[in-house]
Amino acid sequence: MTNSPVKVTSKEQIKQILDEHDTFIFDCDGVIWLGSHVIPGAIETLKLLRSLNKQVIFVTNNSTKSRKTYTQKFAQFGYDATKEEVFGSAYAAATYLDKFVQLPKDSKVWVYGESGIVEELEELGYECLGGTDERLNEKFSASTTPFLPLDPKVGAVVAGLDTGMNYHRSAIALQYLLNPDVHFIATNIDSTFPQKGMILPGAGSCIESVAYASGRTPTACGKPSQNMLDAIVSDKGLDRKRCIMVGDRLNTDMKFGKDGGLSTLLVLTGIETEKGAFESGVPDYIADSLGVISELYE
Repeated sequence: MTNSPVKVTSKEQIKQILDEHDTFIFDCDGVIWLGSHVIPGAIETLKLLRSLNKQVIFVTNNSTKSRKTYTQKFAQFGYDATKEEVFGSAYAAATYLDKFVQLPKDSKVWVYGESGIVEELEELGYECLGGTDERLNEKFSASTTPFLPLDPKVGAVVAGLDTGMNYHRSAIALQYLLNPDVHFIATNIDSTFPQKGMILPGAGSCIESVAYASGRTPTACGKPSQNMLDAIVSDKGLDRKRCIMVGDRLNTDMKFGKDGGLSTLLVLTGIETEKGAFESGVPDYIADSLGVISELYE
């Protein structure tokens, strides 16, 4: 690959990318969809890759949904993704807690986040507290909260994007984090994420409040952490030299791919601008959208 990004504008360039790579690893938000809106041409490109016997893998830092829920979202857009093709940050965090921390299964986990984290942890056999518990929507009072005194069986706090973040959730998470024996795991630390026509606060913006209050730094499991990529490569038996990472962020997706020895393709339908991408010199390729692949291939 060259040191300067190549803007993908021709069928010959598409052919070269397809010839050089067997596995395409995709971010989702900003690449395939923006919230509930599919990006034009994205599904057509995924179907093209599958017809060419390319392996597709979806790696997302959005922890609000489990792998099962992601397959349902793909189905709504007309694409039949399998759970085994999806590696979400909620799944990565749950797996990290199980395989690397080796938290005993009789321990409990306080979830500072949404249902995706809870579902992945419960699938691995952990009992969860917090999360989407409706009692956390009530105004916090130390004398009336049902979450005090603390449960001594909680051995970890797993934190991610929480669109219902409030003082009650933060206050209880902090109490657990003040115990240095309680593990602190973050699904990811993205500062923002793209929605259609907007940039919204990401998981990192939510997690930073309790990290700052507790004086602790969580172990991050999503992109650009190589913990996630190592797990994917091992699970799928991938040849890194034949893989390409497709994403919309320089500091997560492109760093994830570069640090892991993969080729990289940045699409301009999410966070980054073309000017910023070229100035960074980071991606191997730049495309206006994922749909460019199917459009130029025809």
